[in-house]
Amino acid sequence: MKLIGIADTTFARVDMGGAAVDELKARGTGFKIVRYTVPGIKDLPVACKKLIVEQKCDIVMALGMPGPKDKDKNCAHEASTGLIAAQLMTDHHIIEVFVHEDEASDARTLDWLAKQRAREHARNAYDLLFRPEVLSRNAGKGLRQGYEDAGPIRE
Repeated sequence: MKLIGIADTTFARVDMGGAAVDELKARGTGFKIVRYTVPGIKDLPVACKKLIVEQKCDIVMALGMPGPKDKDKNCAHEASTGLIAAQLMTDHHIIEVFVHEDEASDARTLDWLAKQRAREHARNAYDLLFRPEVLSRNAGKGLRQGYEDAGPIRE
């Protein structure tokens, strides 16, 4: 039985972790989900590392929603750097799922974007764990999580 870790925050204005869990459950079986909620995005690196080292998760998703101010973007950068370090320290994938509050023009779109990005990255996490050939088939296709895909430069 594989373990998938879901690390999310109370700072986020959307239940991104819940959307990821729903999507994973719709993907298939053969795994359990371990959820760990922390206050903010700078807490995500240690939460992810603990999910891998202490809970023995095979892969982890880190979901967060940085605010729109410059200091929020700096915090997101630092959190992202911490997530990369945690991946290197543990030799496990941590799928970073950040949605910045200024990526959408209104609350309704932001809610949709956050859930959509969480769901699409949940599919990526599932494929990394169970069906890596799916990701290989999609290499170079300009896939994006959240808004529409960019598509390949040349068909």
